[in-house]
Formats: sequence, C-alpha cells, structure tokens
Amino acid sequence: MSPSPLRIGNASGFYGDRFSAFREMLEGGALDVLTGDYLAELTMLILGRDRMKDPTAGYARTFLRQMEQCLALAVEKRVRIVTNAGGLNPAGLAAALRALATRLGLPVRVAHVEGDELLARAGALGLGSPLTANAYLGAWGIAECLRAGADIVVTGRVTDASLVVGPAAAHFGWGREDWDGLAGAMVAGHVLECGAQATGGNYAFFTELDARRPGFPLAELYADGSSVITKHAGTGGAVSVDTVLAQLLYEVGGARYAGPDVTARFDSVELAEAGKDRVRICGVRGEPPPPTLKVCLNRLGGFRNETTFVLVGLDIEAKARLVREQLEAALPTPPRELRWTLVRTDREDAPTEEQAAAFLRVVAKDPDEKRVGRAFSGAAIELALASYPGFTLTTPPTDGMPYGVYTPAYVDAALVEHVAVLPDGTRVAIAPAARTLALAEVAPAPLPAPPSPGPVRRVPLGRIAAARSGDKGGTANIGLWVRTDAAWRWLAHTLTPERLRALLPEVQSLPVERHLFPQLRGLNFVIDGLLGEGVSSSTRFDPQGKALGEWLRARHVDVPEAILSDVTA
Repeated sequence: MSPSPLRIGNASGFYGDRFSAFREMLEGGALDVLTGDYLAELTMLILGRDRMKDPTAGYARTFLRQMEQCLALAVEKRVRIVTNAGGLNPAGLAAALRALATRLGLPVRVAHVEGDELLARAGALGLGSPLTANAYLGAWGIAECLRAGADIVVTGRVTDASLVVGPAAAHFGWGREDWDGLAGAMVAGHVLECGAQATGGNYAFFTELDARRPGFPLAELYADGSSVITKHAGTGGAVSVDTVLAQLLYEVGGARYAGPDVTARFDSVELAEAGKDRVRICGVRGEPPPPTLKVCLNRLGGFRNETTFVLVGLDIEAKARLVREQLEAALPTPPRELRWTLVRTDREDAPTEEQAAAFLRVVAKDPDEKRVGRAFSGAAIELALASYPGFTLTTPPTDGMPYGVYTPAYVDAALVEHVAVLPDGTRVAIAPAARTLALAEVAPAPLPAPPSPGPVRRVPLGRIAAARSGDKGGTANIGLWVRTDAAWRWLAHTLTPERLRALLPEVQSLPVERHLFPQLRGLNFVIDGLLGEGVSSSTRFDPQGKALGEWLRARHVDVPEAILSDVTA
C-alpha cells in the first residue's frame, strides 16, 4: 500500500514576507508540513553584517516572533515546520526555539542542520576572504531530522527546494538514487519557494484574477514524485497552469536544474489543470547531481550613495548637463565610480507639475566611505541656489552605505561537512551523493514548424505573452510563455537572442543564452552581467531585474492577426 499524499505548505518566500502567513496557513486547512524560505544572496549579506555587530545574531528573527504567535497552533494541529531561517546561525535559532517552547510550556522537539558554513575554511578551499561563505546543502539532513521525530527543523543555507524534498524523502522512504521522485519533489519545491508568486502574486496576467491578497501555496506530493499545487479554500489569488508556470520559469537556466541531491530535467515537466485552483505536475525526470556544491560568497565591495535631481519643464537636457558638470567639479576627490542616469518621464505641456518632471539620478561608489558620504551628498545640496531653475532633490543629504558583492563558487561536495543535529543532540554526518554526473548542456530543443504567413499587427508583446524575470547575482533571466500552439510557433521563431537585444538596448553588448521548453510553450533567456556584481552593488534602478520581463512585454512587435484573434476570441 503506497503512503498517503504529503501536504506541504509554504508561509514565507523571503526575509520580510507577510508576517501573518504562518498563522493563515495553519488556520486555513489541513497540512502535514509547513515550510518557510527566508534566504537569498542579499539576505546572507544582511545576516553577515548583523553577525559582525553581534556574534549571537545571524538568523531571521522574524521567524522567532512568528513562532511565538503560532507554535502552539502548530503543535495542536500536528504540523511539522521546516525552515532555512537559521541563516548563518542555525544552532542559535534552534536554541532560541527550545527556550521559547519551554517558556510556552509546549513539548516541541527541535533539530537543526549545519555544515554549510565554510567561512573558517574559505582560504584553504580557494574561496578568498569573504564576509560570508555558505554551501548550498541538500535535503538529506532535513530528512534525517524528521525521521528522528523532529517537530521543527532549522537549517542554514540549503537549496530552497530542499525544504520540500527533505520531508518528501522522509515520508515516502525514498533512497538516494530515487532520481525521478526526488526531481518531482524538487520541482514542487521550486514552485512553492517564493510563496504567493505561485498563486497570482507578481503575475503578468494579474487583471484576470483577484490579485489583491493572494493566499500562500501548498503541494500535495505523491510517492511517484508527482504533485498537485493548490492553496487553502477561500484564500485570494488563483492557482492555474499559468501561475504555476510563471514560478517554474523564475530564476532558472536551461533544461537541467541542478541541486545537491538530484538534477531535475525541466524539459520533462508536464502541467495540467486538475480542478479549481489545482494544477498537477508530473512526468519529471531526474538525473544524478553534479559532484560539486554551489557556494554563496559575499564580500564587502565598498560604499555607495546616490541622489536624484528633479528637472521640471523646459531644457531638460541642458539642465541635466549643467548640474552634472557642477557636481563633478565640486567633488574634492572624485569617487571611483559615478553613474548618471537621466529618466525622461516628463511630458510636453503637462497638466500637472509631476508630469512635467524628469529625474537625473547619480550613484557614487568608492572603497573610501568619506568620498561617497557627506562630501558627495553635501556637494549636491550646496548647489541648491546656484544651479538650474527649479532645483530640487528627492532626498536630503545622507551618509554612504556599505554594499556587498555576491559571487558564486563551487567546491567538491566531499569537502563539505553536512551534519544533522537531532532533537536529542546526536550528530549524524550526511554523506555526499555516491553517484554524480557532471552538469552538461542539453541539446537545444527542435524548433516547431514556422508560423503561417499572413497579415500582422504591431502590438505590445504582452498582448500574447506572459513573463517573469529575476536575478542570480549579476545574471538576470526572463522566462516567457504563451497559451496556444500557434503563438508558440511564432514566439520560438521570432524572439531570438538577436531580437531580444534589439528590443532591450541595455542587453545589446551582453552574452545572452536562450533555452526552449516546448512542452510548456515557453522559453528562457539568461543575460549575463546585466546586474553588475549583484543586487547590493548594482546601479540599475531595478537592481534585481524583477521588472525586466514587464519591460519586454511592453515593447511593440509585429504579431500575426490570426494569433491576436485567438487571444480576443
């Protein structure tokens, strides 16, 4: 007799997500496991700076406050909790949770996973001298803790999907080489990891649903690795093939999606509606994981500051030129980098002052805090009565702020000490995968038949295509998909890397990869270097590339009339 389905929910997609989500998920319906994802590359930098000030810090304190409100409810409903909120100090968060449980009089067994922290060995491993250095661990430490009876499992830097793969492996009794089951759970975990992004949050076709307060997602996982993505009844948003596909293509690369325990083949994923707010994921194939683990490195890159001049009315270009010359001449020692951007939001003969305004933004970066502190922002303020007419700024003078640089690295998995610390304190070493497979590109998927010739109309790409974009360090990705076979034939033949560069001039000089996913009628662009040295360092106004897909959807292209007729039918 096969085990019953496992219901795993998610209540956090980042550090700062909806505080009430844990209670909403616990009260909203049946669950076996509730996960919370708090970590991103930038979060590790933030926690690293916290730890510099206080060695006992380094974990997501928000989670501890959430448990103060919800732990009794989780115990009452017998819902186990798995979270990476441990950040840089999973042992510290585990101890704080035990103290909380004692204070609340609750019989809670807490375990944690450690070993991702490589900072002490960074030099020996050839990783330099970073502020933080954390390997992405997999699911088997989590599974070991759950098999030992843990009610809460706290981890540091594990892959986001491992929060789902670990409970699934423990529940279904999967072995280390049950590749397809592990890969299916990995795909479900990828869909859940960003919370409401799977239920209508940040969704391109948001006008088709009630997106005001989307609920958080959950997955019903099955022993064969298939799953159904859904949400609690009565919650906002929606779960559809499109909302799931939007998250599936978020922050990914090609057909092979590698993790520490398995490599999932995204070109095998099948999605199908399975009822109201229910989408089945099946057909996922898995392969052995690569022999190396990815490492998140953060270092302090220096200091930065910025200011924005408001330019109103006539002669915008001349005003921008004047204040730029004045500020650069006023700086006693120029910063290492000054990046100017003029944003022409102004309209001719504007009916309001705001509609007559353009914005000149300047970002200063330098290793020396003084060069980008008051010496920079004060110099801008001193121009207030001696510059262009209508001079005004959006912010008062400020001090410089440190910024970080994210770099990915890779180490032999055998060099990382993955350890499960069970509720009774027993330490269990988790061996790396015995069988591995070096990561290699999949042969490009064949193009579909070309679209039929016929009349076209020039419209925004977003009339027929949805998109979601995101970041991995300095790399941005844009996943796009369409809803009909005819639109897919057009998209696959039309939106090439060369066409993308023409539509998005910022991308013209950068390396662009394109990956096709015919089963999903989707494709993914990976753009290397668009975000500079990563989120904290990037000088783009959209440093994480989250709106990049919406910019692309707003660009005008020639679309066959027949495809547009299908959209409006």
